[in-house]
Amino acid sequence: MAIPRDHLATFLLRLADDHLILGHRLSEWCGHAPMLEEDLAMPNIALDLIGQARVLYQYAGEVEGRGHSEDDLAYLRREREYLNCLMVERPNGDFAHTMLRQLWFAAFMHPFWEKASASSDETISGIAAKAVKEVAYHIRHCGEWVIRLGDGTEESAARMQAAVEALAPYLDELFEVDEVSDAMAAAGIAPDPASLRPAFDATVSRIFAEAFLEMPSAAWPQTGGRGGRHGEAMGYLLADLQYMQRTYPGAVW
Repeated sequence: MAIPRDHLATFLLRLADDHLILGHRLSEWCGHAPMLEEDLAMPNIALDLIGQARVLYQYAGEVEGRGHSEDDLAYLRREREYLNCLMVERPNGDFAHTMLRQLWFAAFMHPFWEKASASSDETISGIAAKAVKEVAYHIRHCGEWVIRLGDGTEESAARMQAAVEALAPYLDELFEVDEVSDAMAAAGIAPDPASLRPAFDATVSRIFAEAFLEMPSAAWPQTGGRGGRHGEAMGYLLADLQYMQRTYPGAVW
């Protein structure tokens, strides 16, 4: 089934932006993690995400056909041109907040990559086959921390529950559908995001049960990232992310 080129490019940019922005957020912990093991583990997870972003940007540049390189797409767009979900751009907060954000994103992406491994698009299926293994580790690592903190001291449990409540308004955006996602699903390129909710809920419910955490319902879900409408934190993030490329134009990975 033929799909509009701009729909495929938008889909790829959304996916790449999610991974680049979240990878950058995790990289901010390098040298600041609470223990040496995490000072190694978190940048490694960040590298997984940025590696996935790279191949997605490369493919998006090919699909667009406008001569954009991965660097152009990653570093030289304006804020409103980034299409990542709002959750990944949220400031790191404390360690509980960071671990929960990573768990939720990974719990969404794991069933996504599982289904995308059978994509009708060979490039997407190839990316998915590698990514699904990496994301399985992300769930295991972050899930263990969520359990450890949720079932830990009174303070750690309170911090983890506070993280749940703070991030809950940004969760539903992961499962939003629109014309682009419908086109990808109809063409067999990627799964319908809404169809991934049961798998996500199963993963999170299992971990939350061990962590003695409760999932609140968000009265006012926050959306807009997929359309380029971001929070205040995004501008500061991009100022940091884009500094080197804008200071030294033409620098490469």
